[in-house]
Amino acid sequence: MATAYNSLAYSVIEASRRNNIMAIWLFSIALMIFFMITLGGFTRLTQSGLSMVEWRPITGWLPPLTEVAWNDLFKKYQAFPEFRENNSDMNVSDFKGIFWLEYFHRLWGRIIGVAFFIPFVFFLLRGWVSFALGARLLIMFVGGGLQGVLGWYMVKSGLVDQPDVSQYRLAAHLSLALAIYCYTFWVALILWRDGVFLHSVERITKPMTGLFFIVFVTAFSGALVAGLDAGLAYNTFPLMDGDAIPEGLFSMTPAYTNIFENVLTVQFNHRVLAFLCLGSALSLWFYARHINVHQSLKVALNVLIGTLFLQAILGIFTLIFFVPTILAAGHQAGAVCVLTACLWGLREAKGA
Repeated sequence: MATAYNSLAYSVIEASRRNNIMAIWLFSIALMIFFMITLGGFTRLTQSGLSMVEWRPITGWLPPLTEVAWNDLFKKYQAFPEFRENNSDMNVSDFKGIFWLEYFHRLWGRIIGVAFFIPFVFFLLRGWVSFALGARLLIMFVGGGLQGVLGWYMVKSGLVDQPDVSQYRLAAHLSLALAIYCYTFWVALILWRDGVFLHSVERITKPMTGLFFIVFVTAFSGALVAGLDAGLAYNTFPLMDGDAIPEGLFSMTPAYTNIFENVLTVQFNHRVLAFLCLGSALSLWFYARHINVHQSLKVALNVLIGTLFLQAILGIFTLIFFVPTILAAGHQAGAVCVLTACLWGLREAKGA
């Protein structure tokens, strides 16, 4: 009996160790995706995203290695609207400056794929991956591949008539990146805690789920703001064009197109959603104090409130200073931090 008990205890400890190792791996992948999203913001803000006019997912690992290769790439770039309308005075040296950022952005995506795939195969061969976990990991891997395809689909929209990518495709590209990040982080959280959580707080779970959804939609609306350069208009706060509710919110027809294409409406919606996030989070924070939730959930909610306030401040300063690159990229990274805090709080609230 003692031998059987010891064997069972060893199995449990060994399974926990394996899960912790895989959790560290997935946390590392999530961190790489976080960096990828931030780098994508810099790429967009520096107008570097359209510098690579070809998509070579298999053979595009290496950059140009000779001046002849650089000149050849630059000639291809000159054939597209971005050069003709925005950078007609650019030379090869200037072109290199924007090329490297987009090149590293794409290269980092490939590195994430390798960093995911090789350990995945290793864990699979060692028998560490259950069927359920394997299905989740496969979803992550397929999502990453689709993200690469969607990224090129987005870039293509800026290589046709106008040197600007579609705000729809930009929003879809960012949303999928955030979804992959959130899913990876969520699975890593479960593995790290090894399925052992404190008691659930059902009265917090549903509101926290709703808050996560609102934050995600707000991030989506932020991508629309970026795609339309709406942050460069109405650079006052808290009023827009001197009004709390400005005129012209539904000047386009059909009416629903205003939500996605009207610069005024897109920025107004983003502001309203940001206030809704902050107000909802504060209400949830006070409610959690009222019902006296466990300490882990309190810490998660404290972090959530802190990140939301910082994100709001970043957003306001980004707006009133006409979208400086550092602040705008920080604001995009801040959205990921808020989503992370939401997931942490939701995991603590759901319990075992």
